[in-house]
Amino acid sequence: MSPNRLINEKSPYLRQHAYNPVDWYPWCDEAFKKAQIEDKPVFLSIGYSTCHWCHVMEKESFENQEIAEILNKFFVSIKVDREERPDIDNIYMKFCYIFNNHGGWPLTVFMNYQKKPFYVDTYIPKDDAFGKIGLKNLLLRIIHIWQSNREKINEVADSITSAFKSIKSKSEGIYDLSEEILERGYKELKSQFDREFGGFGISPKFPLPLNLMYIHRYYYRSRENDALKMNLYTMKKMRFGGIYDQIGFGFHRYSTDRMWIVPHFEKMLYDNALLMITYTEAYQITKNEFYKDVANEIADFLLRDMYYEKGVFYSAIDADSEGQEGKFYIWSYEEIEKELKEDEILIAEKLFSLSEEGNFYDEIQRKKTGKNILYIHKDLEEYAEEFKINLDFLKTHLRNIREKLLKIRQKRVKPFRDEKILTDWNSLACIAFVKSAVAFKRNDYLQTAEKCMDFISNHMFDNKDRLLHVYKDGESLVYAYLEDHAYLIWALIELYLATFKSIYLSKAIEINNNTIQHFWDYENNGFYHTPQYSELILTRVKESYDGVLPSGNAVMAYNLIRLARITGNIEYENIAKQTLKAFSDEISKMPSNYAFSLIALDLILKGTFELVVIPENRAEAFNFLIELNNDFIPNLLILVRDSETEKIFPNIKNMNLINEKTTYYLCKNFECQPPTNDAQAIKKAIIS
Repeated sequence: MSPNRLINEKSPYLRQHAYNPVDWYPWCDEAFKKAQIEDKPVFLSIGYSTCHWCHVMEKESFENQEIAEILNKFFVSIKVDREERPDIDNIYMKFCYIFNNHGGWPLTVFMNYQKKPFYVDTYIPKDDAFGKIGLKNLLLRIIHIWQSNREKINEVADSITSAFKSIKSKSEGIYDLSEEILERGYKELKSQFDREFGGFGISPKFPLPLNLMYIHRYYYRSRENDALKMNLYTMKKMRFGGIYDQIGFGFHRYSTDRMWIVPHFEKMLYDNALLMITYTEAYQITKNEFYKDVANEIADFLLRDMYYEKGVFYSAIDADSEGQEGKFYIWSYEEIEKELKEDEILIAEKLFSLSEEGNFYDEIQRKKTGKNILYIHKDLEEYAEEFKINLDFLKTHLRNIREKLLKIRQKRVKPFRDEKILTDWNSLACIAFVKSAVAFKRNDYLQTAEKCMDFISNHMFDNKDRLLHVYKDGESLVYAYLEDHAYLIWALIELYLATFKSIYLSKAIEINNNTIQHFWDYENNGFYHTPQYSELILTRVKESYDGVLPSGNAVMAYNLIRLARITGNIEYENIAKQTLKAFSDEISKMPSNYAFSLIALDLILKGTFELVVIPENRAEAFNFLIELNNDFIPNLLILVRDSETEKIFPNIKNMNLINEKTTYYLCKNFECQPPTNDAQAIKKAIIS
């Protein structure tokens, strides 16, 4: 079969559909002009390369000749990779929630050539099933209405688009955000906490690292032991569950059950980066090696399975291999029995909850498959006591078992890896490696982070110095979105605080100023998802909700308040406050849905430590600052005087050495202590 147009695209997801019989177009003017000239509706399908149900819909419908013939004759069909074009996905997913009060992928949209939707849904089976119309009958019904009652379709498209634009353009933000919101956000999360299995809610259950990060900060301020216990219990349960790859490490996308046992098997860069940050913070708070080990394991997975040799990370690993979800990760009892020694089999059987009948169910036949998802039921200390062996001896056995099984698993057919490079997700990975480098004193991690930033700096800007979103096959594509800018600024700030190389701080300020210029809504406040120079799809939208990723607006507020306190630029602080104020009505209704906004609000309301260092001996000063950063102090900001920071913060020129020794100037909540040479006194003032 000859390929369709998608064969020329860079997106791995689009290329996956290049040999469908459907006459696919990528998102382009040509497709919409064709729809206008030939008077046809547009069929838009949005998904991503590691999406299980996207694959299912492709197999059922897009590889089906009958469906393809209907689409090719009566529709103009467009395929979009949501990871490559989150702006398109963002718009039409909002319409999906308007139509159906739920959303997900694949996202299926019917619209006119003006890009106005009149029908939106998610996965649609080929044939009618479970009370849901199948794609074939839906296509035929839409053709009939399109040809016989066009006025009705136009009326629906116009009315829903007008309503959407009206909602998005109205001025918001009359609610006064106060400390009560921070408290309520925590209480909501506490009420959602699953006391038996950890996490929030019942099922499906997502790791939700942003919730954990906010609770860490709530604990830091309040010393509320229940908050810390809730987090640590959740993080231990997740690490022991099937949602965690017990052999190769790294987290799967989410758990389909309440107990964290049966995962949706895809692995995403952003999930693992955010969770690496979260486990690193847990170690900083508790100094418990368990959480450090998990963060290091995630790093091992990322560097082994998702690393691009030029310094950045690939996007995702599919859930499916050889046409079956999870096949790469599950085991029969016989497979494991064959590979291990007798004493190792006894340990593996107990430790990984193995059985001959298996614990992995066939979704269709609803019966056990004889395959096992590996998960740990209880703490290793309890197993050591049960086996009557030393804990370190058990850990050695466990390491040997994992290494043997990993070696065997590497011979299997591996799941597809999406090898596009995304600026926003790599910025999160950069942050993860920076934070772990500081907490664990790992210079190799810091080198990984700096190499990642070098790649972004050298490959992800165009000749107008505009940031780009995606890199694939040696080419950088698509103007960057708000999250790309926001996460990159965050990464640059973290790199500065880890290295005190002023080039990172200068770059953060430069990108921050460009983001304000091109994304800020000067009429209603807040940042748009797309810059003013990018393609306009119906309208520009703003997003404040934190899903699995923090919203760009929340991260920008966080960046702005930190940069304001580092540089003394009061305008940054005003914009940070205006940003949160713009979404205050939404945040106030359900604060727990806006965890990263709460993290930013916490800095505004409860203050930061600003430490300015005038170094006499830079090595000595840096060693102290690195030691200080080993602890979890999320409100600590540091500026070290050099020729570049004198330009960024001119007042630093008035801060001098005392006694010709390294001098520290510490302020909190606009109150400054006398300058001192006593580093330990500074540490005590910050940590006490």
